[in-house]
Amino acid sequence: MGLLRKISFLALALLFVNFLNAQEKASPAAVVTGKINGSTISINYSSPSVKGRQIWGALVPYNEVWRAGANEATTFETDNELIIEGSKLPAGKYSFFVIPNEKECVIIFNKEPKQWGAYKYNPKQDQLRVTVKQKGTATMTEKLVYIINNDNIVLSWEKWNIPFSVK
Repeated sequence: MGLLRKISFLALALLFVNFLNAQEKASPAAVVTGKINGSTISINYSSPSVKGRQIWGALVPYNEVWRAGANEATTFETDNELIIEGSKLPAGKYSFFVIPNEKECVIIFNKEPKQWGAYKYNPKQDQLRVTVKQKGTATMTEKLVYIINNDNIVLSWEKWNIPFSVK
């Protein structure tokens, strides 16, 4: 009887673990890796969904530092020096932030890669800041995604694309 009870408990525990694993996280972890001009770039982020919400200017407030994803701050890593929007970014691993507003976005590469959100963001640790113009889109991008192209990177979410050039 004791052995049967232990087996039943174990089977129930395994069912519960499988149930938890089957549940999709609200903002699952994602990684995109690509090459631009021989440099390997890797972006680690958590990918939230729109879920019918207004994103820009609401969930992501204008004129405030945003972690460019969910949960931990997004990280941006390169194995070679890059030219981002005409400015040098040394090889390394950075936290990646965005300050959006109605007309443009400030893209930030911060020297402290291990941060939870933007709660302890310190602008004195910024390696590089550049300003870019976002582009409105007619189609909805439900889950936040980063796309690495031949000469740029695009953050795409809701009805915005935030591109920046990379050389």
